[in-house]
Amino acid sequence: MAFFHKELTEEKWHGKPFFEQMANVGAEIGRAINWKNKDEKMSKASFERGLELLDLTISDKKNHGSELKELCRLKEVLLDYFYFDNIYCSTDKKWNDYFYLFGYAAAINR
Repeated sequence: MAFFHKELTEEKWHGKPFFEQMANVGAEIGRAINWKNKDEKMSKASFERGLELLDLTISDKKNHGSELKELCRLKEVLLDYFYFDNIYCSTDKKWNDYFYLFGYAAAINR
């Protein structure tokens, strides 16, 4: 996978609070959903940017407590939804609802 966030270092990303990290992942996933029926190339690019941020979030040691299992499962279910058979029965609405909460939490914790 190509690096999309070239200016973003692990150190910089790991300095962000967990809720902010997840809100940013959610913003990219939201863009992927919005582009899904309009422009497949744009949707895929947004999704891959979201995966890049999710991988950085997974690599952050502060998220290796109870969050780590959920983050790894999140990646699995996102990949299933966007690239495979959607065996987990995800929907655009479910993803938007899931990530909305992180955006809200990030906003009230600033």
